Amino acid sequence: MGGFLTDDDLAQLRAADEENAMFPSPIPTQVASSDEFWPMPQTDKQKQVEARIKQMADEIGGAQGLGRRRFLQTAAGMAAAFVAMNEVHGPLYAVSRAEAQTPGAADARLATLRDQFIMDVHTHFLRPDTRIMTFVNARRAVGQAGWNPDLVGRDQTIQDLMEANWFKEVFLDSDTKVALISGAPSEEPIDWFLTNDMKFDARKRVNDAAGRRRVLSHAIFTPGQPGWMDEVERCIEQLRPDSWKGYTIGDNTNKHLAIHPWRMDDERLMYPFYERILRAGTNIVCVHKGLFPQQVTQQFPHLLPYAGVDDVGKAAKDWPQINFVIYHSAYRWTGGGGAGMGVEQFNRTGRVDWTTELSEIPAKYGVTNVYGDLGQIFAQTTVIEPGLCAALMGTLIRGLGADHVVWGTDAIWTGSPQWQIEALRRLEIPEAMQRQHGFAPLGPADGPVKTAIFGGTSARMYNYDWRRAGLEDDGVARVKRDYAATGGDRSNKVYGYVLAG
Repeated sequence: MGGFLTDDDLAQLRAADEENAMFPSPIPTQVASSDEFWPMPQTDKQKQVEARIKQMADEIGGAQGLGRRRFLQTAAGMAAAFVAMNEVHGPLYAVSRAEAQTPGAADARLATLRDQFIMDVHTHFLRPDTRIMTFVNARRAVGQAGWNPDLVGRDQTIQDLMEANWFKEVFLDSDTKVALISGAPSEEPIDWFLTNDMKFDARKRVNDAAGRRRVLSHAIFTPGQPGWMDEVERCIEQLRPDSWKGYTIGDNTNKHLAIHPWRMDDERLMYPFYERILRAGTNIVCVHKGLFPQQVTQQFPHLLPYAGVDDVGKAAKDWPQINFVIYHSAYRWTGGGGAGMGVEQFNRTGRVDWTTELSEIPAKYGVTNVYGDLGQIFAQTTVIEPGLCAALMGTLIRGLGADHVVWGTDAIWTGSPQWQIEALRRLEIPEAMQRQHGFAPLGPADGPVKTAIFGGTSARMYNYDWRRAGLEDDGVARVKRDYAATGGDRSNKVYGYVLAG
């Protein structure tokens, strides 16, 4: 399986979960890459955050009779991590040191939010016969790092990125209530993350065991590939997908094989597809955009015209019955020095490629059917530059509306999504930034803005009546209660590569 990084590149990197490669913090203190882009070095501010987290874990955890690792697995440890973020980056997160150091305070706060409806419309795991070893290599040394004592002394396998661990990290280690299984296609059939049938089978397994509709699934569509509309027809007839997902650059996994890029507004290629899914009763089309930094642009310049959002507006205007959900909100500057470019762009112009362009589509085209998924736009900027994260959230809400931004985490590549959930619950746009750019405040964790983002909007789109779904006592809820009663163990793992050094 080919990615952006070569074997020589990978020789210069370390697995993020290798011993001493990346500190197992409740909030990652460094961004780990996949083999799609070169990882950025840990910034000075990230080093400061990490040092403060360690110091507080030793001081506060020690006072409570907890070792560093165990303290950082608790709600108080999570609060301490946000205290450290505020100390370094400024007051962006609603948290106090008292919450971290007062026994039970963080747990009490978490208990008030535990029943919050969170619908994650962007999760992943890998197929049993995959040859995509990037993330396997990345977590192979978890046992050496000592993050999880159960892993000490044994080699890691692909099972760590399979369905069972996805279920644990999404449903047991976080407050996620409903998850959508996504995927990615390839010109090489073996390199699909999951086939459409595999996603359907996983959806059925979990929902049958739960006795409720806990899992939704995409059907991946591949415009231009031979027989792609036949596969669409088969999915409609046999699998009944909850929504559809495509990659406009074609093969995102093996970009050197990407010979079928496409545009959302291609009337000949795409409009018959839109017409067909509407007749079948589905109207949600999710499209991967962005995550196309300089090094990817330089190696694959022919794909650049398909990575941005200049094809979204016309498609949305021509097909108002379809809800177009742009994954990662088209955020471009992933990996390498990308976040720095995003910060520089915003500070200089008040804009960030291509998220600002996405946010302007409703006003420019007079449409109300364009949505932004958070995905890596939130996961990465929260870790690297939370001020940029706040700016991007303000940009999306100002342009798309708070009811057109949806929650997706890209888990399990980013580990259990609980740290991202806590980050959004606590995040606020600084008042000076609000005044300068016309941003509205995000408000409290359970206020109308965050309630819509976390699940209200997706529930509406997917016709999911969560208040009557009976999630509080289904099979998943019972498993989670048993897991918590036996001392559930959030791993604080992140999967990917970091620079060796």
